[in-house]
Amino acid sequence: MSIPATQMRPGMIIKHNNDLHMVFSVEHRTPGNLRAFIQAKLRNVRTGAMFIERFRSPDPIDRIRVDEIKMEFLYNDGDDYYFMDESFEQTVLKRETLGDSVEYLIPNLNIDVSFYDGKAVGIDLPGIIEMTVVETEPGIKSATASSVTKPAKMETGLVVAVPAFINEGEKIRVDTAEGSYVSRA
Repeated sequence: MSIPATQMRPGMIIKHNNDLHMVFSVEHRTPGNLRAFIQAKLRNVRTGAMFIERFRSPDPIDRIRVDEIKMEFLYNDGDDYYFMDESFEQTVLKRETLGDSVEYLIPNLNIDVSFYDGKAVGIDLPGIIEMTVVETEPGIKSATASSVTKPAKMETGLVVAVPAFINEGEKIRVDTAEGSYVSRA
């Protein structure tokens, strides 16, 4: 199935140069007065080699259909991330397999784990995840209509630019494709 490059998300499995790759991270870039492009960090599923590839926005990307099993993220132990399916079977994925997706994994999050030839090769994150702000500067009450942002550290260690009125302990919605603030939860 072909999708435009703008719909690539971390954790997807794509076919590029006749090989399967997992998308680690996606960045939309618009350099000055040049055309916008998508810069993706890819990992070869077979060899494990990592590289950065640029795609034009309308470029067709071949998304590979893999077996997706609904699982719940349980916890991580160092670089091991544990998932459980409906039959209580547990699957362990390594950090190098998951890539930047680990920054969005909060306990009890329901996700799709991708299997290709019986081997877990990645995960498919939801578009928006609710996370708790654990560290940020104190909020400013009068800054509700301002475009000023400040860094905020989430419960997983992810740092997101949030509006000035967000305080510690608040739940916010984060876009998993861009790693950006969407709204309060």
